[in-house]
Amino acid sequence: MSTRSLIARADAPRILMVGGGTGGHAYPAIAIADAIREKAPRAVVEFAGSRSNIEWRIVPEAGYAIHHVSVRGLQRKLSAKNLTMPFVVARGLVEAHALIRHFDADVIVGTGGYVALPVILAARALSRPVVLQEQNAFMGLTNRVGIRFADRIHVAFQEAVPNGMGDRCRLTGNPVRTSLTLPSAEEARRHFDLQDADRVVFMTGGSLGSQAMNEAMAGCVRTLLARRGTAVIWQTGDRYFDRFKESIPEHANLRLLRYVSRMDMAYNAADLVVCRAGASTCSELMLTGSAALLIPSPNVAEDHQTRNARSLERAGAAQLLPESELADSFRSTITTLLDDTDRLERMGKEARRLARPDAAADIARDVLELAGGRIA
Repeated sequence: MSTRSLIARADAPRILMVGGGTGGHAYPAIAIADAIREKAPRAVVEFAGSRSNIEWRIVPEAGYAIHHVSVRGLQRKLSAKNLTMPFVVARGLVEAHALIRHFDADVIVGTGGYVALPVILAARALSRPVVLQEQNAFMGLTNRVGIRFADRIHVAFQEAVPNGMGDRCRLTGNPVRTSLTLPSAEEARRHFDLQDADRVVFMTGGSLGSQAMNEAMAGCVRTLLARRGTAVIWQTGDRYFDRFKESIPEHANLRLLRYVSRMDMAYNAADLVVCRAGASTCSELMLTGSAALLIPSPNVAEDHQTRNARSLERAGAAQLLPESELADSFRSTITTLLDDTDRLERMGKEARRLARPDAAADIARDVLELAGGRIA
């Protein structure tokens, strides 16, 4: 254990971030790490993660060191792989314990994903403060286990607040890119050469795309484009672009795209965003004040996208449409929303009211306070 003084620790805190498996866990961790560095430039911030997960690529790209911890997700169906889980968990705990001691972490920050669990458990065994951040309206399994060991819990949705947590739990929001709020609607529409459009629909099923959403839009896009002044920005995703590029005729008000690199422009150009309901997406919709038709993915753990969508729908910021109802209701739902200008405006206002643009800074402040409170 280092013998640095409390003053030295407060000046140069050592923070170990952990969260991954998906970008939804890793990107918030990076945003918090960036906010910590902004508030405490001398802070030493590093990551724990798995070589087999997305964090192993994106964390170094963001400028942070990352250390491997052995983990493997539990197979939710019966599988022989689950028989070896106790050995993998034990190995991960030993590695996490050694990493925390070697790095001499003042605080461990977990943002979910199974990679975080052995690090959180090791932090508890070493009496190091733990801060957890939950992105979804329904808390993930790792965080549900970890909250009993956490000194602070930050959630993005009121529905995720655990019972009996008292002052330990704070409704902070999800760390998202503040640049999403920068362009005006006029600037955003010029970016897509749609400055003459009266109504713009932006649909995305994510970077890879959604077959169900793409097929629903394929059956509806001609109806939308036949409406005077209506334009469509349609991100198909990489795996579906060629198929729909061949089958959908070109139109002056259609932007059929493989990938949208400027999501800030797409959100701000749109009167209605049609998208999935992942935690980061929902938080971006709040930040940009975007009215949304949310189509939760049915293929995510514990159906948390549906819970996220219901939370926004209850607040009046979005409408939920289950993927199973796309064939019957997609066309009528979109056209009804586009015809109700007042509702779209109300949805946008309610979304903006829910926004918490200072989430990363608020969490970083909490982490640094805990880092300064541990006596060497």
